[in-house]
Amino acid sequence: MLIVTIVVSAFPLYWMVVIASRSNHEATDIPPPFLPGGNLGQNIQRVLANEDAHYLAGLTNSVIIASTVTISVVLISTFAGFAFARLRFKGGRILLLLVLVTMMVPLQQMGMVPLYRMMVSLEWIGTLKAVILPYLLNGFGVFLMTQYTEQAVPNELVEAARVDGASTLRIWWNVILPAVRPGMAVLGINTFMLTWNDFLWPLIVLTPDNPTVQVAINSLNAKYGTDYVLIFSGTALSVLPLIVVFVVFGRQIIGGLMEGAVKA
Repeated sequence: MLIVTIVVSAFPLYWMVVIASRSNHEATDIPPPFLPGGNLGQNIQRVLANEDAHYLAGLTNSVIIASTVTISVVLISTFAGFAFARLRFKGGRILLLLVLVTMMVPLQQMGMVPLYRMMVSLEWIGTLKAVILPYLLNGFGVFLMTQYTEQAVPNELVEAARVDGASTLRIWWNVILPAVRPGMAVLGINTFMLTWNDFLWPLIVLTPDNPTVQVAINSLNAKYGTDYVLIFSGTALSVLPLIVVFVVFGRQIIGGLMEGAVKA
């Protein structure tokens, strides 16, 4: 079952590379080719040289946006999760309930028009700030880190740090962070992927010459036809940062789990 799952999951990525390394004539052959060709470098050059897509600018913008949003969501969610899970203060449960309520509101569907008007009033249309600001925090991240902190960090451990004279910030840095590292990695992967693959909001608020990578890939479509090889080449190039994120955060997940197992 694991082998079948791996094959089914990896085949679309392999097929993407196969088409990206072929010519348009070969890509539309019947039966289609199942082995990579030798045109991958040439096709990537065509993607980068496409004047309508501004692909390199889109790739750079997506890296900046996704990295900024991911760092912000992970840090703020970890702070909030620690506060809701292990700090006792008046109104804490009510605030957590309000955070959960925000998860029930689809931001893009219900908040698109007022959010766009807000960006217009701030004169941020066409800038990366308009894409970054609405996603710097989300309720799912707070909820996830609250639940993970409650399970991973015993209250006795926090009380012991208090007795030793540690401040709240010191407890967060030396006690909470090492314990919730796997949860932070999961949240980081999820946030980076969602932000990286976002299409509608960047399409609305950014200009065609300053897109994100998903908007740039959409611009690779020819006016009078579909250049499948060009689209697949741009998509293959856009997957590379996601693979790097998976490798980096995946090590954090495994390292955190193994460290917890050793301590246990």
